[in-house]
Amino acid sequence: MSTTTASSAPAGAGGARRRPGRRAALLAALVLAASGLAGPLGAATASAAPALVDAPSADAASPSAGCGTDPGQAPGSSVLRTLTSDGRERTVQLHLPDGYRSDRAWPVVLVFHGRGNTGAGTEAFSGLDALPAIVAYGNGVVGTGDGDRQAWEGAPYSAPGVDDIAYTNDLLDTLESDLCVDTRRVYATGKSNGAGFTGILACELSDRIAAIAPVAAAFYGTGHPDCAPERPVPVIEFHGTADATIPYDGDADRGLPAVQDWSAAWADRNGCATRPRVEETADDVTTYHWTRCDRGADVTHVAVLGGGHTWPGEDSYSGGGYATHSIEAHEVMWEFLHDERLPVRFLAERAGQGAAS
Repeated sequence: MSTTTASSAPAGAGGARRRPGRRAALLAALVLAASGLAGPLGAATASAAPALVDAPSADAASPSAGCGTDPGQAPGSSVLRTLTSDGRERTVQLHLPDGYRSDRAWPVVLVFHGRGNTGAGTEAFSGLDALPAIVAYGNGVVGTGDGDRQAWEGAPYSAPGVDDIAYTNDLLDTLESDLCVDTRRVYATGKSNGAGFTGILACELSDRIAAIAPVAAAFYGTGHPDCAPERPVPVIEFHGTADATIPYDGDADRGLPAVQDWSAAWADRNGCATRPRVEETADDVTTYHWTRCDRGADVTHVAVLGGGHTWPGEDSYSGGGYATHSIEAHEVMWEFLHDERLPVRFLAERAGQGAAS
């Protein structure tokens, strides 16, 4: 992944799809590390992956091949980087947390902007840079419709022929190669069209993404009518009840479900208790908790009463309508996400797929 633009502050607002062959040896080594069988932390290579000192617990880390390497940018900085995916040059706005060290495996938060926005624009309003995680703000490809507006797969206006699931896989491969990543702690969030794309990722990449946190999501699902994740995926979703862009009660003519129906469907998919527990979180925030779910994959819906097409706790303009400051979306989602971990068995399965190819 090459660097094209660097800065110390965010910019202004504004089929088989994996390539497992080159990852097989690395993943096999990571499985050994997670089993306590590999050697001590050293050079980040496929034959000498970072190891855990003790036998793994349920929350043990799985360090990536990039541990021990120079990240190419300073801790606390944001840099625009390029990578190639599906024969196309793509970009990502990459933020390293304050205190980043290459001898510690860090969680990753993938962020997908709304239609017509950018990764840097989402960085500016979201507050996500404050998280103790590597934050990768992806950039979509200009889609169809009015104006040159970047979009993500799954919407009726997304760019034809662009495989954003492949982009997500390639981005994760690159991050794991270049940085010290905990491959069990990869999360996805986004706004509007990008948030809707995280719902698709939960269905399609449940073997890599531990949990999702969509905000003001446009859950079109165009081209992805079915959802069959390989495991229950924890979800926390935020939406304003007065969102005029993506209506809270849905829009059948546009193929948009009611937000509470979408959340309840995930709760059902995850085998949660039938009725959610309702919490009056603030005067303008009501939270619905579906619990007692299969493998602890709880579902939470955060309704902003009177909220518009906005990011709760926005640091700058994030969309039309009222934006609450009773909560900060990045803080609430991190409280939900940070303990979620991908089951270790998926590392072994991916290693086996790579060896078979």
